[in-house]
Amino acid sequence: MAVEIPPLLKPSRLRSRGGLLGECLAEFLGTFVILSFGAGVVAMAVAALPGSGRAETATTVFLAAGDWLLIAWGWGLAVTFAIYVAGGVSGAHLNPAVTLAFAVRRRFPWAKVVPYWVAQVLGAFAGAALVFLVYHDAINAFDAASKPPKVGGHTEATFSIFATFPAPYFHGGIWGPLIDQIVGTAFLVMFVVAVVDLRNTAVGSNLGPFVIGLAVAAIGMSYGANAGYAINPARDFGPRVLTWLAGWKSLAFPGNGATFSGYWWIPIVGPLVGGVVGVLVYDLFIGDVLHVRLKLGELPEPGRTRPTTDT
Repeated sequence: MAVEIPPLLKPSRLRSRGGLLGECLAEFLGTFVILSFGAGVVAMAVAALPGSGRAETATTVFLAAGDWLLIAWGWGLAVTFAIYVAGGVSGAHLNPAVTLAFAVRRRFPWAKVVPYWVAQVLGAFAGAALVFLVYHDAINAFDAASKPPKVGGHTEATFSIFATFPAPYFHGGIWGPLIDQIVGTAFLVMFVVAVVDLRNTAVGSNLGPFVIGLAVAAIGMSYGANAGYAINPARDFGPRVLTWLAGWKSLAFPGNGATFSGYWWIPIVGPLVGGVVGVLVYDLFIGDVLHVRLKLGELPEPGRTRPTTDT
């Protein structure tokens, strides 16, 4: 908006928010938005649509591929609007893996890494708590209508609204889900740094958040079913703490289910490793080339070679 908007608080009380505190508040709110709409769309698919009579039965989940598209697009739009909310203040990392990658290769101050992480986890917890508040009746109805196994009266299906777990075909193995998280997050960070790299074909008209949201949706469509595509330690850990407090207990920590055990750390370690891999791969294959071209002072048209001269 072009008009001046007066602050809610007196300027003397806002000075502390001009630096790191303000950035952490933005990271908190942005991650809160991601979980409010990301976990919200899963709650719709898993509990609200079946419980409201809009599915084949009261416990029908993912009857067709279209149900998964609802999830993928929902998370993509959640990330899009979260970046629009927080981007002008903190850069909208909204993901500890992005923060770590930017510290490793984008000169993001290391002193800000842990405060950003804390804000992101707290925002994810708060967003998941909001979804639980809004949908707890639908969740309870779904769990009551479902057959065992259950943990504290809750099912894996409703746990999936908030946090992730691997597909049964991994047979409880660690390496499959861990590699999945590394690969998915590597692609995410690669796409993020490509979109924000002004040396590359930068996105114009402030469409960067929308394109990054498309990247999240694409990753969900291509890699999501393996392990729920957390690709964000805060997105998984914050809601996982909520589910542990709300009664899912061992499903959350240590992450024990029907076909997996001790899973809680994989959506943390995998994305952190994958984020660093993604930024290093981008810089090795693309960033270094762009750097050299800028040093040479001449940017050939993409796809064309530099003109040669006879000596």
